[in-house]
Formats: sequence, structure tokens, C-alpha cells
Amino acid sequence: MDTLDNLQAETLATIASAPDSAALEEVRVAVLGKKGKITALMGDMRSLTPDERKARGAALNAVKTAVEAAIETRRADLKKAELEQRLAAERIDVSLPVRPEAQGRIHPISQTVDEIVAIFGAMGFTVAEGPDIETDFHNFTALNIPPEHPARQMHDTFYLPPAADGAARVLRTHTSPVQIRTMLNQKPPIRIIAPGRTYRSDYDQTHTPVFHQVEALVIGEDIHMGHLKGTLLEFCRAFFQIDDLPVRFRPSFFPFTEPSAEIDIGCERMAMLKYGIPDLRSFFDADLRWLRHYGFVPLDQPNLAQGLTR
Repeated sequence: MDTLDNLQAETLATIASAPDSAALEEVRVAVLGKKGKITALMGDMRSLTPDERKARGAALNAVKTAVEAAIETRRADLKKAELEQRLAAERIDVSLPVRPEAQGRIHPISQTVDEIVAIFGAMGFTVAEGPDIETDFHNFTALNIPPEHPARQMHDTFYLPPAADGAARVLRTHTSPVQIRTMLNQKPPIRIIAPGRTYRSDYDQTHTPVFHQVEALVIGEDIHMGHLKGTLLEFCRAFFQIDDLPVRFRPSFFPFTEPSAEIDIGCERMAMLKYGIPDLRSFFDADLRWLRHYGFVPLDQPNLAQGLTR
């Protein structure tokens, strides 16, 4: 037993003084490994009587348990010390000036939204917002989209678990629910735009599951189709900075507007067309090289007085 007591005392002392994780692992292997001291002592019990073997086994297990506990405690202490040392070595002085090569860039989507807000803001519009997670009522029913409409199908829409009251919920498929919420909460006259993220189950060169829309809503006396056409025409010319921009209006069907029309300007994707970006998916790749090429200087805030993009 004296041999076991000495072994335990020596091993615990070596564990406590292990300078790092590698040294600690060497101690573990030397004592508990396949060729370790305790393993060897367990193999020597074959020549003992059953009673002696029982007593010897219990003593060896006690030493093994004490050694394993000491190793785990020391390992935790070493990891904590190593982490503190690493944090101290990697400390950053936030008072130092930024490195020129680390200058950030405004994402083209953010820049495009800011440009759109600047143009409509100059026309007297205000920005309205709504939740990304919408109710079925605001996203479909209130817009006269019937239950059998293809837009409600699972392959197009991201459905979420029902709300606490049982109401169906979706990731909004357009920003039109903002119009519904505005009309329910605000009396006319109304002149708002609703920019924001929308979600549909689609992914290719010109479609992504997350994309951005902007809608405008005007409610007032003597408002007619000519106002809509004139507003969109002036917006497109201001956004693309082309006075004679070719624009085509054509009749179309939307279940929540009458009369309805679509406007063609050569490409449905405004930021891609204006900035020459060929693949919509690259907007979401988080590639810093792409952002340095297509991004904008943070202080380059768009406005109509000085120009949208300088």
C-alpha cells in the first residue's frame, strides 16, 4: 500500500506542476496509458488470492480515480490560463487609427435603398415599415389573394409555425402588407414608400430566397393613373440619371389593384442594371473582394442636390 500511496502522491504532484497541456498529456499516458504504471500494477494481480486481488483492485481504482480527477482539474486550469494569455496577446488598441486597407464599403443593396428613399423623399413620400414575419391575413387575404392562388403554395412561400392565437404566419412574400397596415392605422391623405426584405422559395442567377422590394402608396382626392405614371417615370429617370430613359407601361393583372400596369425598363433588377452586376446571388456571398469592387464609400450619402452616386 505504501507503494500505491507514494505513486499517488508523486503523480498528483507532477500533475499540479505540469506547465502546459502537452506535459499533462505525457503524465496521463505514463500513468494511465496501456503501458502506464497503474495499468502495469493491475496486470500483476494475477498471482494474488481472490481476497488480495479484491483489496488490491479497490486500492488501484481509488488511485486511478484520484489521478483522473486531478488531470481534469489541471486541464481546465491550463485551458483557462492559455485563453487568458491568448486574449492578452491578441488585445487590440481601439484608439489606434484605422488601417487604410481596412476601409469599409456600403453594400450596393443599402446604397440602392438609400437612393430610392432620397428620390421619393424629395417627392414628399415618407418611409413606412412592417414586420418580416407576417400573418396570412396581411400577406394574402387582405390583398384579395384567394386560398387557391399559386402564390400561397408551399413551393413558393416560407410558412412558419402558427402564432399563439393559431393565426397562420409566413415570411412576407412582398412588401404589400406594409400598405395594408398603413391603411388600417393611418387616415388619408397617405403618401408612403415601403422598402424592405421579402422572401420566396426561389434561387438562380436572377432570383434569391431573400430579395428587396420597394412599393409606393398614395391615397388622396383627385389621384389618378396619370399621377402614378408620372411619378414612376420621374423616379426611373432620376434613379438611372438618364433624362430620355426609355420606359414602357403595359396593362397587367394584380388581384389587389385596378387598373393595373407593369413598367418595363429593360431589366427587372434595378441595382443589377444600374451597377452592371451580372449575378444576383453574388449580393449575398459575403465576398469582401466583390464588396470592395461594387461597394460605396460610407460618406457617399445619396441626395438629389449633389447627385445619387458620386
